[in-house]
Amino acid sequence: MPRFHLVRVGAFSQVGRFAAVDAARYPRDERVVVRTPRGLEIGEILAPPLGESQAAAQDGVILRGMTIEDELLEVRLRKNREAAFAACAGRLSELKLDVSLVDVEHLFDGRTLVFYFLGRQTPELETVTSELAAIYDTQVQFQAFAETLTEGCGPGCGTDEASGQGCQSCATGCAVAGACGTRKKAS
Repeated sequence: MPRFHLVRVGAFSQVGRFAAVDAARYPRDERVVVRTPRGLEIGEILAPPLGESQAAAQDGVILRGMTIEDELLEVRLRKNREAAFAACAGRLSELKLDVSLVDVEHLFDGRTLVFYFLGRQTPELETVTSELAAIYDTQVQFQAFAETLTEGCGPGCGTDEASGQGCQSCATGCAVAGACGTRKKAS
């Protein structure tokens, strides 16, 4: 059975189980390049594998530790992310859309920008992100963050019972569960 590291990835610090493709053991705080369902991302090791995992779901794989070249690419992607944030915020202001831009995430693959908004997802908003996709030549992903904050990421989001009812991310430290409006204190 695979041995999983706990790795923090993404703008909202989601935690998942990742197996190293080379079976290496990475120490805590090591920065790594991982493959997730969204694409290539940078992660941070929270815990090295402690033993064999019992039928645990895998959230992705660790491809390698960060190299100097990876760090240089990260700096360039950060500049692109900041430019995309400014361009999107400016366009939202021009169009007077009733939505707040929370963050922009540029995945390590360089092809994916993820925009996080608070507010209603309207056709005008989709047009803005499509315009930005053309400018930055990337694949744009929408994240209706406000909806997730209101409804949670699954049945009983944020409760101990949720892990058995389909709320996969809560069991691994869902960033939304802490802020979720439906969060219930487990007794």
